[in-house]
Amino acid sequence: GLRLAGGRGRCEGRVELEQEGTWGTVCDDGWDLPDAEVVCRQLGCGHAVRAPGEAAFGRGRGPILRDELGCRGHERHLWECPAEPQHDCSHKEDAGVVCSEHQEWRLSGGRDGCAGRVEVSFRGTWSTVCNSTWYRTEATVLCRTLGCGDVLQRPAFPHTLPGKMVYLCGSLQPSLAQCRWVFNKSAPCYQTWAAGVICNGTGA
Repeated sequence: GLRLAGGRGRCEGRVELEQEGTWGTVCDDGWDLPDAEVVCRQLGCGHAVRAPGEAAFGRGRGPILRDELGCRGHERHLWECPAEPQHDCSHKEDAGVVCSEHQEWRLSGGRDGCAGRVEVSFRGTWSTVCNSTWYRTEATVLCRTLGCGDVLQRPAFPHTLPGKMVYLCGSLQPSLAQCRWVFNKSAPCYQTWAAGVICNGTGA
């Protein structure tokens, strides 16, 4: 088994491997983008955007199962990559990845982190969200994801970023990434504004 833990979605986090029923971590010695690339592809998370070490997603538990990984990037599974069987690592060196299919959100231009224009980081770039299907449900999902409570208003802003995302949730999902979404398709964004939201919380 392979999973990412401690991140803000299934395509970001500390790399954890399963060996004989026990979950463990990977040491960041020699950890780089080709290693992370194999992880992202294996999980169906696109390409590797970053390969942070030094327990960027918190310290794991259990054995450290891999050290000095030497993936070339084309391997189908992390176990296929050459590695050192012995290690001199501790969990403060746990390796992590951020994959291109990971989505994270921020609100910009408002009075605090709980108000403003909706912006999503996806496939290595920040994009705006088209308000053609930005209904109360979608806005509520985002306010809750950001720890900002519930929706007060849904103002509109100009599009000024290169990418455009559309979300359609239908019901309250754990995050916008679990809703239906389309990225950089012109039709649903034709003559739209960029979605915004004012939540009733104040955020961290």
